[in-house]
Amino acid sequence: MAGTAKMASLAMTALKSNFSSLKRPYKLNFCVTYWCQSACLTCKIYEIRPKGELTIEEIRKFAERNSYFQWIELTGGEPFLRSDIVEIAKAFKESCKDLYLMTMPTNSLCNISMVEKRLREILSLQIPRFVVTVSLDGWRELHDKIRGVQGNFDKAMQVYGMIQKLKKEHMNVDAVFGYTMSKFNQGQFEQTYQAVKQLYPDVTYNDFHINLAQASENYYKNEEMDIRPDYGMAAKEVEYFLTKRSRSADPMIIIENAFLKKLVEFAKTGKSPMRSRSLEASLYLDSWGNVYPSIMWNRKIGNIKEVDYDLSKLWHSEPAKEVRKDIKDGKQPSEWTSCEAYQALTGNMLSLL
Repeated sequence: MAGTAKMASLAMTALKSNFSSLKRPYKLNFCVTYWCQSACLTCKIYEIRPKGELTIEEIRKFAERNSYFQWIELTGGEPFLRSDIVEIAKAFKESCKDLYLMTMPTNSLCNISMVEKRLREILSLQIPRFVVTVSLDGWRELHDKIRGVQGNFDKAMQVYGMIQKLKKEHMNVDAVFGYTMSKFNQGQFEQTYQAVKQLYPDVTYNDFHINLAQASENYYKNEEMDIRPDYGMAAKEVEYFLTKRSRSADPMIIIENAFLKKLVEFAKTGKSPMRSRSLEASLYLDSWGNVYPSIMWNRKIGNIKEVDYDLSKLWHSEPAKEVRKDIKDGKQPSEWTSCEAYQALTGNMLSLL
């Protein structure tokens, strides 16, 4: 199926979710490893020294037995720390025939030559759309402080530049900066943007993605950390950011702008602005095979190893049904991150019209 057809198929699935409950998810958020070289002030993933993470053989088996994903986020930790990251991407590309979009974040701390080599190999798989999110939480000194690694800003700029060069050879790759707004960088976005623009004059506000720092027990392991920005001030900063972004026919830009508008609402109210589509349109799979509704909801459904890697056996289990009932009853956690918000937006599209 060509890229355009796969994009249309994904759009139709998302549209269908407005009218009826989906029988299986179309989006997978998969943490391929918890290994990370950063020492972020907002996250404790780097303190984990994981053992027994899913092997490439297990990941292949999972991909083969659950071949319906159209949108896959490979996250971490630092995904490029997995020497088999290309094989992971290949496993899903070969099994998921309708796969349209794959995304991956990077902290830019791996050897850039190695990252470029692996990116080229992934792009040669011809996934219709592959987006790399380059983590960037501030201008040079601020980013390095928040990330806990001196020189990280400059490495992030190098990785972004490398991907821009790859775009001249591969039409299916793109890069955005991922900016997590926390109490450590509140009010600093514009200065960060200008610092990047000095190095890359063609960069625009559309090349940035903003999230608010939030607590997660089952992903960031930061539930006891004081990281959140002042939500009132954050709402104003995101509103300013929205005025600087331009409109686009790109579906991802349209969804991103809708996400940001709801992010302002979330910051002002502290409540989820839309009903979650967790365990309907999407799920979170950690690096040991544990299945959760989302990265923000520590409600383990089970482990794929227990069901011979067949997700359907967990998808229709009693724990999963209980989660969906709680969502219907409005008992979902108060959250608004892009990992879950995008499918909530597409699944509640009619309410946005």
